[in-house]
Formats: sequence, C-alpha cells, structure tokens
Amino acid sequence: MYDYIIVGAGSAGCVLANRLSANLNVNVCLIEAGPKDTHKAIHWPFGILWMMRSKVLNWHYYTQSEKHLNDRRLFWPRGKTLGGCSASNAMIYTRGHHKDYDHWSALGNKGWSYAEMLPYFKRGQHQERGPDDFHGIKGPLNIQDIEVKNPLSQAFVMAGVQAGYKDNYDFNGKDQEGVGFYQVTQKTGKRCSAAVAYLRPAQKRANLHIIDQALVCQLEFEHSEDPQQVTGVCYSRKGHRYHIRAKCEVIVCGGTLNSPQLLMLSGIGDRHVLKQHGIVVKHDLPGVGRNLQDHLDIMLVYQCTQAVSYGLTLKNILSHSVYNLYQHIVKHRGYFSSNGTEAGGFVKSAPSLDIPDLQYHFCCLKLRNHGWDWRFMIGEGYSLHVCELRPKSRGFITLNSSDPEDKVSIEANYLSRSEDLDKMVVGVKACLHLLEQPAFKPYQGKRLVPDHALKTDDDIRQFIQAAAETIYHPVGSCKMGSDNMAVVNERLQVHGIRGLRVVDASIMPTLIGGNTNAPTMAIAEKAADMILEQYGIMSGGRNSDDVYDS
Repeated sequence: MYDYIIVGAGSAGCVLANRLSANLNVNVCLIEAGPKDTHKAIHWPFGILWMMRSKVLNWHYYTQSEKHLNDRRLFWPRGKTLGGCSASNAMIYTRGHHKDYDHWSALGNKGWSYAEMLPYFKRGQHQERGPDDFHGIKGPLNIQDIEVKNPLSQAFVMAGVQAGYKDNYDFNGKDQEGVGFYQVTQKTGKRCSAAVAYLRPAQKRANLHIIDQALVCQLEFEHSEDPQQVTGVCYSRKGHRYHIRAKCEVIVCGGTLNSPQLLMLSGIGDRHVLKQHGIVVKHDLPGVGRNLQDHLDIMLVYQCTQAVSYGLTLKNILSHSVYNLYQHIVKHRGYFSSNGTEAGGFVKSAPSLDIPDLQYHFCCLKLRNHGWDWRFMIGEGYSLHVCELRPKSRGFITLNSSDPEDKVSIEANYLSRSEDLDKMVVGVKACLHLLEQPAFKPYQGKRLVPDHALKTDDDIRQFIQAAAETIYHPVGSCKMGSDNMAVVNERLQVHGIRGLRVVDASIMPTLIGGNTNAPTMAIAEKAADMILEQYGIMSGGRNSDDVYDS
C-alpha cells in the first residue's frame, strides 16, 4: 500500500516522485517500463545518436501509413528508461511562447496562464546565467549555455541576422522571436535529464520505492464499494504479475502514447473502441487518444567545403576524437559535449503575425532518417530543420489489441489540413533564403537533400510529402478541458474517475511553440502542488533535507 503510485518515470514522473516524496510522511511508488539510466550513451550528449537506435532504451514506435506523406510510416522514438525522453532528447530547453499558455487559460483551464506557469518554470531550474524575472537558480534542473559553438552554428546565427531576423540571446525571456544559440539541460557538459535532476537526489529516501523494468498492465478499481474509484495497478515484471494499492491516487505519467493506452486497457475511453477489443467499459470517455498533435519537420542538407563539422571523417575519428574526449572528460567541453543542434530560432512565416510560427534547428552534420543512416553522415556537412509550431491537423491513438505488450496504433494524420502544408512550403523557402546568406558562402557545398531543384511551390510540396518527419513533440492525447472530448480537468483529474490523474505532455490541449520537454516538467511541478494541496500536506510534516527552494 502506497499513498501515491506514479506510472512512468519520464520527464513528469521523475518530477512528481521527487516533489511528493519530499514529505517523509508520504509513501510513493514509481514504476518504469524501461531499465535504469546507467548506459553511458544517455549521459554523453553525443550519445543521442545511439539512443535513436537502441531497442532497449527506446520504444521504437511507428505511425500507420500517413496518407498525406506518400503513405509512409514514420518512426517515432520515445525514451524507455529512467528519465524517459529527457534521457534521449537533444536537451534543448525552450518553453514555448507566453501566449501558448494564455491560450490554454482562455480555453477554460483556470490556473494555466503564462503568469501562473512561470513560477513553476523558475522553481524547476538552476539557470547558470543567474536569476532574473524569467529564470530561477535554486531548482534541480541545470540549464547552461552550449559548451561548444561550432563555426557552422555561428555561421547560422550570422546568416539569420543577415536574412533579417534579430539575434536573440534568450528564447525563454521576454521575447521569443529571433535566431541564436539554444540553452541545454546539461551540467558540466553532461546530460541533466529528469532522472539526474529530480530522481537521484530523491532515490535515497526510504519513502520512495522505484521499480524499473515493470510494465503496468491495468489500473485497478474498487469493484464492490465504488466502481469509479481507482485503487491501484497491476504490473508485470520478469514474467510475474504484481498488484499494488494506492491510498490516495494513481498518477499516470506514461506520455502521449502510453498514457491513453493504459486508460483504454483499463476500460476508460471510447466505448466503441473498448468493446471492439473485448474490454469491459468502466467509463465512456471518447476523448482518450484523440486530439493528437505533433511538430512535422522538414530538413535541408548540404555538403560543407571546410573541415569544421561533426561528420564522420578520418580527422574527426582519429585525431579530433582523442582531443575532444580529453576536452569532454577533463574540461567538459569539445564536441562530445555538443547536442549537435547548438543553434536555431523562432521566426514568423509572415510579418503580420503576432508571434513566431516556425522553428529552426541547425545541425552541424549531415543527417537523414533520424541518424540511422550512418553512411550518410560520412564527410563534412550540415542540416537545417524547420517545423510549423501550431499545426491544425489532428490525429489519434488507439489500441491494436487488449494485450499490454502490444504497441498502440498511431494515426498522426499529418498535413490533413491544407494550410499546414502551405505553412511548411513557406518554411522551406525561408530555409533556402537563410542558407544563401553571405555567412554560409565559405562553407556551402552541394545540396544533398533534396538532390533536385526546388523551382516551384509544387516542387517543394512534393519534397515535403516525400521527406518530412517528426521532430519528436507529440502531445494532446489526454487533453485538459471541460468539453466532451476532454480527458482531464484543470487539476488533471480524469473526468468521471476518482483517484486518477494524468500528468504529462498528453494533457496539453494545444501544442506549445517550441520543444516540449521543459513544459512537461513544469506541468508536473504544478501538478505536485495541486496534489499536495488537495491532501493537505503542502506544509508541515517531516520534510526531506534536499527539498529544493523556489
């Protein structure tokens, strides 16, 4: 028996495990399907290329055939270890635009405006630049400037300014718009995942029990007294099944794919879907798995005429690798500390817009197929990504079967709204314009992707449909709200069910304008306060010595 059971030790689950267990009178159980985060590739920033390939540390999801992307099935990597996606992402720390959260509030979600969310962003971070109106310095998540700035990344920022964008020192400050260098979730050049930041300081607490390599199969209900009350979970581990109970709540933090799957497997979802798979309907909630949104991304790739990139070359492998390994271990610098995507920006597709609607990610090497195609990375090169930040297209997630081991079916439904494709065309044109600026002249070689001319808008549309991929930001499948397709309320409690919350990126009613990891942690910070407040333990009791100040 625990007070709280947290399902999923990803970005949100690690935050909640720390904050809830900080009161030593509370017993918390954290369950994770993946293994411990001991693999070295997790903690070395350049290890992201390995994390994409690993079948142990990555769920390896694929969408169904995407009708508007030439019927291609797209690879969706998701982290499967302590720390979840924060243990395998590019470590970019962005929050989205202020108006994204004000929009959530305007939809009827009280307490979710930017002014109300900012304290949670500040509480969670330690900003190495120091505190200001937008940043805090006493939180567990270390935020630092990129330790190394490749000449190509510097050329990108210069080219952006030459193209008419402003140079932005802080995408998370007063104004998001412009180009510049990203800040990252690193400490001394190593990854600072949610597990490193939040879980490690808490795991020594006697009141926190962490179970790894355990797949939660089902939520359990009090059948006799209250059939709408979740009282625990059933999980499988190493061939055995176990049942544990929650005195207060079960908190589902499985992410945009696994959270709706667990709800549906437990009888919470669209009754037609549940009956199709022989699942007893506990609560008909048609929004479970719907409202799926993601940032679709398109990439231009060029050869580089100078030996400055992070490509697979004899120089980098033989001489530079030894030097940079020394730099990384001793001085916490060098390209082993790079996330490969050091620079980027937020820009408008049209001057009349109020806020940026396109995001750049610039990579100092040639990339294709999520880095799986290592032969393509041989030689000097660079890549520029662009994605539309607030697509109108919506997809859904559903079950393939009632077997918890069976992966969900993903219908991302990219570009089902024509305006999304039109916006992507504008984004490609913006990339082409930026890459033709004088700053890139000393480096620019042959364009490799696409390897044909883009003379017309139709040429660009065909290129997008043939080559666009996810930039790894799926959200929305258990959306927050009060309409008939909402899954959770403004306190993240599942509608119609007691003792159950969902806390992760799936609750976002709409995509934020940026990378989604930092917002997910802030959501969990806010949820922790709501949970502790509800049960009267916001203050008092025996507190852990390593509770972080705000």
